[in-house]
Amino acid sequence: MANFKPTFSEIAAVDLGSNSFRLQLAKVVDDSLIFHDSLREVVRIGAGLGHDKYLDADAQRRAIDCLKRFGERLRGLPPQAVRAVATNTFRVAKNAPELLKEAESALGFPIEIIAGREEARMIFVGVSHSLPKASHRRMVIDIGGGSTEFIIGAGTEPIEMESLYMGCVSYSLKYFIDGKITEFNFKQAQIAAAAEIQGISKTFNSTRWQEAVGSSGTARTLGEVMRLNGLSDGTVTGEGLNQLRNIFIKAKDVKKIQLNGLSADRAAVIPGGLAIMLAAFDTLNIDKLTTANSALREGVLYELLGRMHHEDTREVTVASFKRRYHVDREQVKRVQSLALLLLSQLETKLSMDTQTAKQYLIWASKLHEIGISIAHSGYHKHSAYILENADMPGFSKMEQELLGFLVRAQRRSLNKLTLTSMSEDRLLLIMILRLAVLFHRNRTESNLPKLNLIWDSKTFVLEVKKGWLTANPLTEAELNNEVEYWKAINITFQIQESFN
Repeated sequence: MANFKPTFSEIAAVDLGSNSFRLQLAKVVDDSLIFHDSLREVVRIGAGLGHDKYLDADAQRRAIDCLKRFGERLRGLPPQAVRAVATNTFRVAKNAPELLKEAESALGFPIEIIAGREEARMIFVGVSHSLPKASHRRMVIDIGGGSTEFIIGAGTEPIEMESLYMGCVSYSLKYFIDGKITEFNFKQAQIAAAAEIQGISKTFNSTRWQEAVGSSGTARTLGEVMRLNGLSDGTVTGEGLNQLRNIFIKAKDVKKIQLNGLSADRAAVIPGGLAIMLAAFDTLNIDKLTTANSALREGVLYELLGRMHHEDTREVTVASFKRRYHVDREQVKRVQSLALLLLSQLETKLSMDTQTAKQYLIWASKLHEIGISIAHSGYHKHSAYILENADMPGFSKMEQELLGFLVRAQRRSLNKLTLTSMSEDRLLLIMILRLAVLFHRNRTESNLPKLNLIWDSKTFVLEVKKGWLTANPLTEAELNNEVEYWKAINITFQIQESFN
């Protein structure tokens, strides 16, 4: 089914990093992007993450205040033209869900928490679009505030992706306490980073790529500082990194570092980033690294542009999963067709965008049986586990969670589901998917009766042509079970025979 894809003259990306929040806007001209406005604020939200993995009140307030300012700049743009993504600190903070609600209200748009490998993929998309076309393999390193991404790819396609839990903010706070720099703590930071990188060194060592590129603030700062202080032509080199290391150790304190091009804000977190970069050079045998001006936010914008032009990475991922798990394509067509028919009867009851609801039902129809490849018994649970935990390029963590939730709820008892997750929209989508699966349990092209699904104030009514259930006792028994399943979560489900 071809979905309508809206087009916009202006689109925007918001990147909620552990060190900085960034807003990038672009004009869409002749199917290409012209970047025309950007905002950056050093929020350093990662610095507010305590040992207990809770974000403190000051960090949360800095985040909300920044997003209010971003929200003012974005005011008037349609929801589909803006994509906001949150990275490592939001991934690990235990109170991220509460902060996320307030953050979305401040920004005025939904915010997606993306997994580390998805962040890596989109970083490569952004970086590769800003570089000259090349047939050789590139490795991109992005040292962020709380995580570091490593990606190998060719053209604009990433091939290998990893995200490690180390960043310039977290390492600066852990190893350079109060900004104090010594040879000992520098060595400790490098050893810790090298230990992390060692686990991926077989995949990312210099024999696997021909060019190394650095993105994000740390790499660009290191390259610029080297250029402005006569340590290189702007290329990050091993010799230049070691010279900077010696300068930092001699200064003894980040506040005393005197280098052209190094702002006070960046100086506070650059020791941790330098230690990680040194470890990467040593462990992966990097000789030199050029820097790119683009990173995650540009990748997000190119993803948005792709979705507008029927090149949605999520659709590619779903097609790949269908092949990998040997999905029954004919059954998919049957379930999807009935699900969309039932949705058309209830779409006015939805608070979410109808196109979004269709998208989730189509994805769920295509992937609801992937768990059968593991075991037929409880296949819906296996399917949900895969969808919630697998690497799914293009999907945010929240999209994977909702998709897994729907697939888990496709059959059998409902009372083990998290009731707090059962919004009215979710109830409607669950009912639609369950009925679509139930009526096609025989997996044949049987003639279904005319069905009419009604929802009103915690009551579902399914109208079925008179006499059809008597002629199909197995389906009738399944529907009677459905009545009991819904009753267990205090939802009324009634079956009525219609004369039409």
